[in-house]
Amino acid sequence: MKAERQYLAHLIDAAFDTTYAASTYVRLGDDLEEFNEELNPEVETKKNILGSQSVQHSGYEVSSEVSPYYYSYDDKLSEKIMDIAMNRKKGDACKTSQVDVLLEADGTVLKAWREDVYVIPDSVGGDTTGVQIPFTVYNAGNRVEGKFDLSTKKFTAGSSNEA
Repeated sequence: MKAERQYLAHLIDAAFDTTYAASTYVRLGDDLEEFNEELNPEVETKKNILGSQSVQHSGYEVSSEVSPYYYSYDDKLSEKIMDIAMNRKKGDACKTSQVDVLLEADGTVLKAWREDVYVIPDSVGGDTTGVQIPFTVYNAGNRVEGKFDLSTKKFTAGSSNEA
């Protein structure tokens, strides 16, 4: 049985706490019709004169576009992204973490991964539907598997999600 898209959750730490101690994860998706982590694999293929092909895979340069994304007065993530955009913040001021969670159909967490990311606003404005601050998430490594509690929104690295 194939998994429905709603069972793959992506959460961004709105506290932008790089120590992970006071993380406040917010799930992306309210206004998104589509969200993909583009893996951008680094692959080089070579063919020799004998017709054999070799493949060298050296990693990924993962990024995701979050658009549309609407500013909301009561949303900690949109407040932080607006702050970054309007104050033209850069570097580590844009660094936080993202948790990707694979859920069972009943909402039970099957697997979870946390990774450091940079959240970079792409524009500020929009149309009559509301103020938009679309952004791109650039994965920065330090990816770990662990356990995520949906009720407390707490990630614990290195723990198994399986009973």
